[in-house]
Amino acid sequence: MKKLLIAGLVLFSALNISAQSKKYVTFEANIANRNTDIIKIINEGRVIKTIYVDKNGIFKDTLVVDGGRSRLYDGVESTELFLKNGYDIKLKMDAKQFDESIVYTGKGSAENNILAQRILADEKLYDNSVASLDDAAFNKLVDAKKAGDAARLKDKNLDPEFVKIETENGANAIAEISQYRKEAQDIAKMNNKPSPGFDYENHKGGKTKLSDLKGKYVYIDLWATWCGPCRGEIPYLQKVEEKYHGKNIEFVSISIDTPKDHDKWQKFVTDKQLGGIQLFSDNEWKSEFVTSYNVTGIPRFILIDPKGNVVDANASRPSSPDLEKQLDSLLN
Repeated sequence: MKKLLIAGLVLFSALNISAQSKKYVTFEANIANRNTDIIKIINEGRVIKTIYVDKNGIFKDTLVVDGGRSRLYDGVESTELFLKNGYDIKLKMDAKQFDESIVYTGKGSAENNILAQRILADEKLYDNSVASLDDAAFNKLVDAKKAGDAARLKDKNLDPEFVKIETENGANAIAEISQYRKEAQDIAKMNNKPSPGFDYENHKGGKTKLSDLKGKYVYIDLWATWCGPCRGEIPYLQKVEEKYHGKNIEFVSISIDTPKDHDKWQKFVTDKQLGGIQLFSDNEWKSEFVTSYNVTGIPRFILIDPKGNVVDANASRPSSPDLEKQLDSLLN
């Protein structure tokens, strides 16, 4: 009997050690209203696993990770993950309320639920209105973030690597939003002043100057064929163009594609039947018009009044309801 008891304890210990030293992650999910049938897990910047989701939005798979920084991408949206070999994690979410609905259970859930909470809390940091806050209000926002980050990381049972990564993420986020605010404030200084001009190749032939469009409002879209978010705005832009057709406004799209992609731009505009005035910049990112507006990322939208003055040097995107509200106030 004693020998059987000892043997049982040895077997239990062996199984327990095996479970603790598992060299892979077990990951399963139940996703309502999934965006696609494919989930990609990205670890340290590279796709390490492609997972297929069944018709009920369920998957279960294993993967091996090298370092904790990971990301889940469903083809439309993504979220941060912290994964370590040995984790057995379960995700439940509704893709229509992507960030708001994420809940994890299982081994590794504590760290990943903190990630989900931090992502939601940080949304207000990246709202365009942050740029208009005065120093006191902005500093209050930053202090609230620091306090929230610290509170989420106070659990002593959290993985030390996770705590280190999240602490770095918090500091980086504050630095980034501070830089964004400064750039946005510098850009806003252009409002109500004469806009820099351009003289660019028109897809329909010849060249078009900004001065050719005086007498009308001009809504400018700075984009490129390689830019996914730019292409994502095209259907919304087409709807806005249709709504304001015949009004005192011109819609101008300026490509900052490289010269070697000139033919690709021409074909893209033709194939997609893009409307408005389609122009090709003279020196991509270094074009004088682009640098004058301190453009560091695209898509970027600019609104100019009939006199050639800047209404909004960082105008709302076509996908934002704020754009139509602004145009209605100006054109109706």
